[in-house]
Amino acid sequence: MTYRILILGASYGSLLGTKLLMAGHDVTLVCRSETAKLINAEGTEVCIKLKGEDTHRLFRSADMPGRLTALAPEDVDPSEYDLVGLAMQEPQYGAQSIWQLMRRIAVARVPCLSIMNMPPLPYLKRISGLHTANLEASYTNPRVWDGFDPDLVTLCSPDPQAFRPPEEKPNVLHVGLPTNFKAAEFGRPEANDMLRKLEADISAIRLDGSDVPVKLRVSESLFAPLAKWSMLLTGNYRCITSTEPRSIRDAVHSDPDASGGVYAYVDGLAQHLGAAPEDLVPYEKYARAAEHLLKPSSAARAVAAGATRIERVDKLVQLIGQDIGYVNAAVEDTVRTVDMTLERNQMKAA
Repeated sequence: MTYRILILGASYGSLLGTKLLMAGHDVTLVCRSETAKLINAEGTEVCIKLKGEDTHRLFRSADMPGRLTALAPEDVDPSEYDLVGLAMQEPQYGAQSIWQLMRRIAVARVPCLSIMNMPPLPYLKRISGLHTANLEASYTNPRVWDGFDPDLVTLCSPDPQAFRPPEEKPNVLHVGLPTNFKAAEFGRPEANDMLRKLEADISAIRLDGSDVPVKLRVSESLFAPLAKWSMLLTGNYRCITSTEPRSIRDAVHSDPDASGGVYAYVDGLAQHLGAAPEDLVPYEKYARAAEHLLKPSSAARAVAAGATRIERVDKLVQLIGQDIGYVNAAVEDTVRTVDMTLERNQMKAA
């Protein structure tokens, strides 16, 4: 069966889109009108390094069995799709055209698979004992998520690292760390049947007889995507400093004891919410991977470029900790640093 999948966000979303196209499914990317024209004319290009190879391979959408299209938000009818992928940065959902599209998606009751770092509020509502009303301050516009059925919203741990090279066109993506998307199941059996089929189809992809990295892995545990929170708080957000951004490697390895403490705290928070130890990634494994992450995180690069809003998983984790009385001084310091740099950018932009 061929599924029709709508993905909001043509940058990071093109990675998941490429794997779905390779598996024979049809993908529509939602993006700006200018980018949609470019993608409809030239397709997308995603560079991935295969295991055992020294150089990246170029994967062109035009060479894949699935069909790719691109649309501006106002041109999308969500009822025409089987699944929606949420791949934009959380602040972008507050844009009027995207917010209106999200309302149409909620009304159409299409299952939504998020590959954002910031978990959608409806997904968090599925976690028993979590007071989501107390967490809304970490979202740019929490009202975007009104009307969604929590059982039709789930989350991937977006572990693959990818970026759009500044010298390339907007339809090009470079994958720096080709790990897997780890998704929690939906709250509806029929949506999970589709998710498992997509998992199997992507796993079956071969190139010249070889496996192709970046899989979709589906977990029965609602908490599997929370494994990313420790990585984000230990590395990504600590790339943001009061001066120049630093690489993820430096954020993690300049003070290994401090990094290990932050990682253990966030893992403990996830386990308090219900995660099992096997849902999470050991610090040692993450620390080894961080040795190869030589660029600042996307959040740090955005702040350095003058962004006034970014995804605030750091603040979300802080608020969850405060809500249950389990706080960490290093996380509090990170949130203050991010707040300060964003406020500075906002003052410059005013």
